[in-house]
Amino acid sequence: MNWDWILFDADETLFTFDSFGGLQRMFLDYSVTFTAQDFQDYQAVNKPLWVDYQNGTINALQLQHQRFQGWADRLSVAPGDLNDAFLNAMAEICAPLPGALSLLNALKGKVKLGIITNGFTALQQRRLERTGLRDYFDLLVISEEIGVAKPDPRIFDYALEQAGNPARDRVLMVGDTAASDILGGMNAGLATCWLNAHRSELPAGITPTWTVTSLNELEQLLCKH
Repeated sequence: MNWDWILFDADETLFTFDSFGGLQRMFLDYSVTFTAQDFQDYQAVNKPLWVDYQNGTINALQLQHQRFQGWADRLSVAPGDLNDAFLNAMAEICAPLPGALSLLNALKGKVKLGIITNGFTALQQRRLERTGLRDYFDLLVISEEIGVAKPDPRIFDYALEQAGNPARDRVLMVGDTAASDILGGMNAGLATCWLNAHRSELPAGITPTWTVTSLNELEQLLCKH
């Protein structure tokens, strides 16, 4: 194995992330039938907030509150309560992605494994416990706790410090979001592997070391080398 450490993103890299399903489930508790149109409207607010968060112009709490502000006003509920309910629902419905367990079993003991996620603490920790995957990882770094998000190199610097400062050419970053995971890994001087399950176009100026379309393909790539 060419690596001392492999760092993974969490959402849509190791775990399913069905936010529409989570929102539908969460809003049932508020007697709201959450429709596909509601989801489109939510994403129109949520997606730009994530860009702002990755760019460092808003913090985690601002993102979590602002994405639910419209619903909070409508339902007379605190936006933080809606956000908590959403993260709880997401923890309940999420599962490891196909190939995740096989990959982690193939790597465990051969290389140190870590997670660097822009997702939120409440969800990340609960989900790792629930899915039984916590024990696979030597390191869990969550942007909400560090105060900076991928692609900022500081979250990678922090993770590598926690990892005991391994040589950066011996560290691989794996993730599904080119603009945060791959760009972040590049900024930090790491090798990168883009999990492009949806066969998306690469944004300009971002060049992963490898691209795979599934975790099974990644397992073959890593275990062959």
